[in-house]
Amino acid sequence: MASFAPVKAKMEAEGIAPSAISAFESTFNSLVSGNTGIIPESTISPAPDLVKTDSIEIEPNTELLKETVVLKLNGGLGTGMGLDKAKSLLKVKGNDTFLDLTAKQVMKMRKDYGFEVKFMLMNSFSTSEDTLNFFAENYPSLRGEKGLEMLQNKVPKLDATTYEPAVCETDSSNEWCPPGHGDLYAALVGSGSLDNLLAAGYKYMFVSNSDNLGATLDLKILSHFSAVDAPFMMECCERTENDKKGGHLAVRNSDKQLILRESAMCADEDEPAFQDITKHRFFNTNNLWIRLDKLKEIIDKFGGFIPLPMIKNSKTVDPKDDSSQKVVQLETAMGAAIECFQGATAVVVPRTRFAPVKKCNDLLLLRSDAYSINEDFIPELNPACGGKAPVISLDSKKYKLVGKLEEATVDGIPSLVKCDRLTVKGLVRMSKKTTFVGEVSIKNDSSESKLIPTGEVKDATLDLTDAVGLGPLKADTVKSAPISGQKPGTSGLRKKTKVFMEENYLNNFVQSTFDAIKASGTDVSEGSLVIGGDGRYYNDTAIQTIIKMGVANGVKRFWIGENGLLSTPAVSAVIRERTPVWQKAFGAFILTASHNPGGPEEDFGIKYNCENGGPAPEKLTDAIYANTTTIKEYKICSEFPTIDIGTVGTTSVKGADGSTEVNVEVISATEVHVSLLKTIFDFDSIKALLDRPDFTMVYDSMHGVNGPYAKAVLIDELGQPESSCVNAVPKDDFNGGHADPNLTYAKELVATMGLDKKGNKIDVEGPIPSFGAAADGDGDRNMILGTQFFVTPSDSLAIIAAYADVIPFFKSQGGLKGVARSMPTSGAVDLVAKDLNFELFETPTGWKYFGNLMDSKDIYKGKDYTPFICGEESFGTGSNHVREKDGIWAVLAWLSILASENTDASKPLVTVEEIVTKHWAKYGRNYYCRWDFEGMDKAGATAMMDKMRSETATNTGKTVGSYTIATADDFTYVDPVDGSVAKKQGVRFLMADGSRIIFRLSGTAGSGATVRMYIEQYEPSKDKLNMVVSDALKGLVDVALGLCDIKTFCGTETPTVIT
Repeated sequence: MASFAPVKAKMEAEGIAPSAISAFESTFNSLVSGNTGIIPESTISPAPDLVKTDSIEIEPNTELLKETVVLKLNGGLGTGMGLDKAKSLLKVKGNDTFLDLTAKQVMKMRKDYGFEVKFMLMNSFSTSEDTLNFFAENYPSLRGEKGLEMLQNKVPKLDATTYEPAVCETDSSNEWCPPGHGDLYAALVGSGSLDNLLAAGYKYMFVSNSDNLGATLDLKILSHFSAVDAPFMMECCERTENDKKGGHLAVRNSDKQLILRESAMCADEDEPAFQDITKHRFFNTNNLWIRLDKLKEIIDKFGGFIPLPMIKNSKTVDPKDDSSQKVVQLETAMGAAIECFQGATAVVVPRTRFAPVKKCNDLLLLRSDAYSINEDFIPELNPACGGKAPVISLDSKKYKLVGKLEEATVDGIPSLVKCDRLTVKGLVRMSKKTTFVGEVSIKNDSSESKLIPTGEVKDATLDLTDAVGLGPLKADTVKSAPISGQKPGTSGLRKKTKVFMEENYLNNFVQSTFDAIKASGTDVSEGSLVIGGDGRYYNDTAIQTIIKMGVANGVKRFWIGENGLLSTPAVSAVIRERTPVWQKAFGAFILTASHNPGGPEEDFGIKYNCENGGPAPEKLTDAIYANTTTIKEYKICSEFPTIDIGTVGTTSVKGADGSTEVNVEVISATEVHVSLLKTIFDFDSIKALLDRPDFTMVYDSMHGVNGPYAKAVLIDELGQPESSCVNAVPKDDFNGGHADPNLTYAKELVATMGLDKKGNKIDVEGPIPSFGAAADGDGDRNMILGTQFFVTPSDSLAIIAAYADVIPFFKSQGGLKGVARSMPTSGAVDLVAKDLNFELFETPTGWKYFGNLMDSKDIYKGKDYTPFICGEESFGTGSNHVREKDGIWAVLAWLSILASENTDASKPLVTVEEIVTKHWAKYGRNYYCRWDFEGMDKAGATAMMDKMRSETATNTGKTVGSYTIATADDFTYVDPVDGSVAKKQGVRFLMADGSRIIFRLSGTAGSGATVRMYIEQYEPSKDKLNMVVSDALKGLVDVALGLCDIKTFCGTETPTVIT
């Protein structure tokens, strides 16, 4: 016989509560003993007549509320309906989800009774995060209540042959499953909730499913439960033809005990009797009333659990892969506990207390006008239905999944209040302009969904097979299969251009993204989708593909950057700022590989930004990646016309049947962003600086997307000569260059400013500009230079923060409140924050972490840290005006600083170098450099990082060279806004004197691995502020190379780039 030992070991290793392990052992032993869980018809008798709650005459006792807790079972994902999030987050009426209505029911109940009735949720490991985030955002008072959540346990899936724990190599989370709602009792014990409730004086618990909005705390039923002094009471309904396949209540012949027989417990030969609704008249609604003190007695009697009947389900370990290992999943039902309570009883309740949503039929009905939400936030049948709900029968093959119903009802829910029966076979599209009356039957045998006629459809049988379809808006479904390696990094998905050009590569990722954003609750049919990029090779083709796929996925309006161009910060600005409000963007696809080279032999990239203008959060990118691993098909409107993206204006495309229209608007690439910048900065004072005869500047866009923005600002707005903007024409290969604004790759600008690639001064013929700046491929990065002087990104961030009040955006809001830097960025800004009393944050690398801090108040209802400035050592700087780093913003910030120091044109020009050296004199200097080892073997680089991680404890306290390692660790970040935890964000060696050595693997390279080594040493002495950086850091660099041993792992100690 199979042993429970390996199962127990796995559960203990996962930290599963002993009560849950004991309960599962009981179920496991039932399985291996040969118990099938079948309850033969010969062993039971029909349940006797039950009390009907409508006939109960009892004075409601409000005092009982002090002893009562309401618990909603909220562990289901709704996988049967195609959901991969908490089913309770599904919208059921207007914009209200199950959880919205549940929360409103609780608050209304408390108001009506004048008492804070205790409310709890039993979440599962799959629903907890989504649910708690929902309450925190929408009902913070409920979220803050002690003991709101009790977690359902999880149990191992078992190999169908050996009954040992199943293994899933591709995703270990697939090795676990929920143990059914019978786990309620083990969870109450294991979490300590049962003891806590009893200690607090609670005696009664009312339990129901979260998708049953009719199940609310009824004081009359509670009073009856108390009066009959039963330990357990089940709410039942009388079975109808629609219920005959569901479980029923019965009496066990051997001891006359009430029991519950589910369909899985019925032998095939007993099926006729099982479905005989005249014999077995009552079914379990899963609305249960439990005496907590009696529950405690039974649990103690059996040694910490309740022995519930086993339910065995045959599955595969990966639910999305039918070819994966065959497993059994063991479950129990909480209603089955009725057989464990001597003296348990049941009552018959009206159907209004049983209104679960199990299928799309139920969901369509509930969303329609056949139901309304009453003042107690309970769904009730519209009186116009005459007391009988319409019978809905949607094609089970076409409308099993919620997503298919959403597609069919994108133009609204038809009226069903006068409908008796609606039958649909085949793919259709419905509309709020349609009213069904009487009995209506519709079929469509074609492969294209067809529009149901608008107006009144009465007692009709419609065949839409040959009806006119959507024409150019018809969505085609193309078979596909997962393509490995489509996991987005911190800045999206980046690969070689030729990889993106391979069959289905781009299409798979785009479809996976649409599926993920729709699953997150975004209605893509409302608002606009922004598309643009940095103009690199394949940009135009990819835009046309995304438009066609967007239409197929329900997008009705697109905003496309002129010529396909939109800088990354401009995309964020368009999402946040462009009007009208009813067209407001819900998100954007940005086609960029940032500072990576472009061209057919180089890199391409794609990323998705959300409605706040910022990059997709990790939760969404994880969902996108998960979709890429299981994708089977994508949707595309193959006949949709190619859009002329070179001309500003709107192209409208109508469906052949006249039912819908798609608008593609090509917008100015620069207008919104430049308009926003004009509200942030004092352009008049900047112009006064630029017009000084002793001031000249040059802005190098490196043939990236920034060129049009530089021209729009410097030439069109500030009246500067064309010569101020160089390399300002975007090219699909960046003119063969590497559009990365640093001393190595911005060769032309660096030489113009009188420097070499190490930042050393060189001889230059002719005058050197007073100010120089460079941008990267997508316009979000910047490099700042003065005459023969390089400003490090870390110093740039600190100085902008120190001078924030010279920028109207900050001064008009009462001054800067918060600053943040990525962990590898030097601590220069920390000194400014301490001096000026700013909130300071050290985050992992990735702009999304800054975005959370910016949105703390607006989205998370937390503390307001804005106005806010943030930056990274990788030449990225920005503020809360957008949710991306913004290269041209940083340039204008520096011009504002220079303008503030040069208000008197009669005095000599205060230079960039003078501003920086004055800053060092006040705050000290953080000598800093970054070494990039690009194109390293990924396996070797990963092994190197793993070795350093494994030696952190050993290295702490160790003396290396002239330094002592105070702490060696792997940086972990706990987000102060949403509580999320980011681990393995960089190996740090923090020296006793404040110096730092940091190692990271970059996630932004298109191929190979980039090892980044960061070196920092703080120097407070005014006598040592002008050392050559390489000389100041030589000793620390030698220590760093020894600690990482990169030559052994990667074959070199020579970096590709030093900044």
